Amino acid sequence: MMISTKGRYALRVMLDLADQTKGSYIPLKDIAHRQEISVKYLENILASLSRAGLVEAIRGKGGGYRLCRPLADYRAGEIIRLAEGEGMASVSCLKGEKQGCEKAGHCRALPLWQGLDKVIYDYLDSISLADLQGMEEI
Repeated sequence: MMISTKGRYALRVMLDLADQTKGSYIPLKDIAHRQEISVKYLENILASLSRAGLVEAIRGKGGGYRLCRPLADYRAGEIIRLAEGEGMASVSCLKGEKQGCEKAGHCRALPLWQGLDKVIYDYLDSISLADLQGMEEI
């Protein structure tokens, strides 16, 4: 399974917000500068996070973005799935709305791919932003 740049950046942005002063709105340009992500690309990511209720946004002077839940309530899997959309799967036959192919009814390998995705999703869902803040670099 390949996590796209959008998925990786979404997680980085959430961790960046987690590191900032609690309750303060952080300007988009400040996040973009720290994370070395273009403002335009970051606007798209933060708009998705905001629409999904993962961050709060205020426009204008003194505005920006902030987390709206405790860090332990954010799961890496939730953030990555939101950014990736329906395209996150270990093999193409599990992607999107179809989730299968014409051979799915008799594909002996299908349970393997489904199990792999379950292991990956379960792992990502077991890690919170609070956990990531406390992890040491490898």
